[in-house]
Amino acid sequence: MERLQKLLAQAGIASRRHAEEMILAGRVRVNGKVVQELGAQADPEQDAILVDNHPIIVESKAYYVLNKPRGYISDRDDTAENKTALDLVPDGRRLFAAGRLDLMSEGLLLLTNDGELANRLTHPRYEHEKEYLALVFGSPDDKAMERLERGILYDGQWMRADSAERAGKSQAFGEAGRDETWLRIILHEGKKRQIRHMCAALGHPVKRLIRVRIGPLKLGNLKIGEWRKLTREEVEQLKMRGVERGSRSESREARNEERRASNIKRDKPKRKAGWAKPKIRAAKTKQNSHHAPKSKIENLSRTNVRDRNSKIRNHKS
Repeated sequence: MERLQKLLAQAGIASRRHAEEMILAGRVRVNGKVVQELGAQADPEQDAILVDNHPIIVESKAYYVLNKPRGYISDRDDTAENKTALDLVPDGRRLFAAGRLDLMSEGLLLLTNDGELANRLTHPRYEHEKEYLALVFGSPDDKAMERLERGILYDGQWMRADSAERAGKSQAFGEAGRDETWLRIILHEGKKRQIRHMCAALGHPVKRLIRVRIGPLKLGNLKIGEWRKLTREEVEQLKMRGVERGSRSESREARNEERRASNIKRDKPKRKAGWAKPKIRAAKTKQNSHHAPKSKIENLSRTNVRDRNSKIRNHKS
């Protein structure tokens, strides 16, 4: 027995997060009944599982890396007029992109039917780095580069790069023209059109955007429109790296929550030889702490007032 979203991901229907959305939308049936609970489980060998009234079929896993050209969308959309990158890879299985690129972006696109791996590559919790080369208009100064890393608020969302630096004028994808600059930008959490929005906000719109790496997987020497299969070692490396980084993030978050909950105060370090001895403050007496001593000026002024009042009384009498 497995959770439905995991079965859908294993069958290549969608990534686990997208599969959860499909379940909540009532698009999944098990033995004729609509299931909308994310905790529901099923056995693909005994239960009839339908998605949009089509039975799911467990397929062998496929992994391709494609150098996506501009003008291609990453996924299949029958309602769109644009060409899809999926048609560039002749495979009869139902593939999808693990980390999409927008229509005019280029470079490394991982196509697979392994929903588990796709989730590890795209979920920020596993911290897989995505490296991009961006050809921008103008020449960003040091302040602009610092803002890319410090963060920019755009449309209510905080966007920042893990690192951003100027790349050489000449790259394998072309040479920067007059008043143009190649930037190398690394993200681990990619929001929609994030790099384009950040650069435009700084006054340096993006002319070309190319993804060259996802984690340890590099684009290499693939020409535009070419593809290749991943080796078994590359697939295992992606899976193991995801587990390692994810576990580290989970343990870090757990430690932070534990500290916040218990509000533990760290012990003071023990005094070592050579350290200055702490000053010992004398304890205040009860009288000193509650009643401050009266000043001489205050006592004299009160005496003068009594004498003056006494003279006035004597004069009236």
